[in-house]
Amino acid sequence: MSGMAILLALMSSVMWGTSDFFGGLRSRKRPAVAVVAGSMLAGLITAAVAVAIAGAYDDPTGWVWWSVLSGLAGASGLVAFYAALASGTMGVVSPIAALGVAVPVIAGFIGGETPSTLQAIGLVTALVGAVATSGPELSGGASGRSVALAAFAGVCFGTVFLAVDRGAKSSALMTLVGMRTTSLVIFGILAIALRSIGGLDRTDLLPLFVIGFFDVAANLMYALASNRGYVSIVSVLASLYPVMTVLLARAILHERLRSIQLVGVVVTLTGVALISAG
Repeated sequence: MSGMAILLALMSSVMWGTSDFFGGLRSRKRPAVAVVAGSMLAGLITAAVAVAIAGAYDDPTGWVWWSVLSGLAGASGLVAFYAALASGTMGVVSPIAALGVAVPVIAGFIGGETPSTLQAIGLVTALVGAVATSGPELSGGASGRSVALAAFAGVCFGTVFLAVDRGAKSSALMTLVGMRTTSLVIFGILAIALRSIGGLDRTDLLPLFVIGFFDVAANLMYALASNRGYVSIVSVLASLYPVMTVLLARAILHERLRSIQLVGVVVTLTGVALISAG
C-alpha cells in the first residue's frame, strides 16, 4: 500500500466533505434536487474538459458499464438518502448510510486483498470514527422506513466506490464522465418532474460549479488512489468526508460540535495514523 494511495484517498475525503458542506449550504436556499442536478452538470463539464485535455477519449472502453452502474447507484443512493432524512433523524440516518463502505471493503477481501494487522485495526478504527463524527443519536427517533432507506443508500454509496474502482482500471476520467452523464440524466428528469429547476438563477452558477468541481475532483482522487492501493483501505479513507463537513460547519457556521463528534474526529485520525503506519 503506497503512501501516494493513502494521500490521494485522504484528499478525496477532504474534497467530498467540502462539496457536501457547500451543497448542503446551497440547499438551504434552493430545492435540493435542483442543486444536485446543477452541480452534476457543472461536474460533467469539468470532467469533460479534463478528458479533452488529457486525450482520454481514446482510452479502452472497459469503463462503460462500470460508469453506468456507478451513476445509477449514486443517483439512487442520493434519492434514498434524502427520503430517509425527510422521514427520520439525521443522527440516525447518516451513520447507517456511512456504513455502506463495507461493500468495497468486503469485495476487496474476497478479491484477495490482505491488509496488515495494524491496517485492519486502523480500518475499523477510522470507520468507527467516521460514524461517530456524523453525530449518531442512539435514542433518536427513526421509522423502519427511514432506516431501510438509509441502509439502501449506504449499499448504493458503497457500490459507487466499488464501480469507480473497477472502471478506473480502464480509464479514471472516462469513468467519471459516464458516471456524471448517467446521474445527470436521472436527476435532470427528476428535477423537471418536480418542477424544481426553476428554483435556480444566475447567482447559483458559481456555487454550483464549486460544488461540482470538488465532487468530480474527489471522485478522480479516489479513482487514482484505488489504482495504487487496496480498495478495502482506499474506500474507507475516502469515506471519512464527514470529518471535513463537520469541521467546515464549525469554522464557517460556528456550529457547536457534540462531544461524540469531537471524539469521532480524534478516533478517525487515530485510524488514519494506524493505516499509514501499517
